[in-house]
Amino acid sequence: MSSGKPLSRFHQPIVVPGRRLFKATPLKFVAKKVSGGGGKALNHDIPLIPFIDFLLCIVLFLLASFSASGELPIDKDVTLPKAENVQDMTVAPMVAITGTTILVDGIAAGSTRAVKEANRMQKLDELFNLLKTKRELYKQINPGKDFPGVAILQVDREVEAVIVKSVFQTAGLAGYPNISFMVQNRQTGKKKG
Repeated sequence: MSSGKPLSRFHQPIVVPGRRLFKATPLKFVAKKVSGGGGKALNHDIPLIPFIDFLLCIVLFLLASFSASGELPIDKDVTLPKAENVQDMTVAPMVAITGTTILVDGIAAGSTRAVKEANRMQKLDELFNLLKTKRELYKQINPGKDFPGVAILQVDREVEAVIVKSVFQTAGLAGYPNISFMVQNRQTGKKKG
């Protein structure tokens, strides 16, 4: 093949592969950086698999903790009473009576021991103060709107009537005259308020 004839562009000699971009750049520091010499690499690999795992865990957590029907989680120790004529849940403070503790939206708001020991209705000061604070906060956030005065009671079937009456009376005194009871629907088994 060495007939003295120049090689066409299709018959180029085989050369070692390598970086050729900007080899002819007159600025040596630019040629050095572009060819990969010196300093840190310009391209970084993104750890895609761990990122996808992380997002998958977040999505599964949110799906597990989200309820599309708007139902509120109840305490496992609470057995709700059953009813047939029920309405869907409304947005209102949730007052839960579990054993000897009273909770408002998951925050401790007093104890039922004083009512149980006295065996008579009485105002529960911690519950009153917390509900009053929630009412004032609603009025600050929604100026000009009428306060609906709705609260939802989540009461175990085994709680004594005098305790339920005391909580009901305290909620009324705090500005919540419209009380709904959270019950279990007899027909579907879903919780309603």
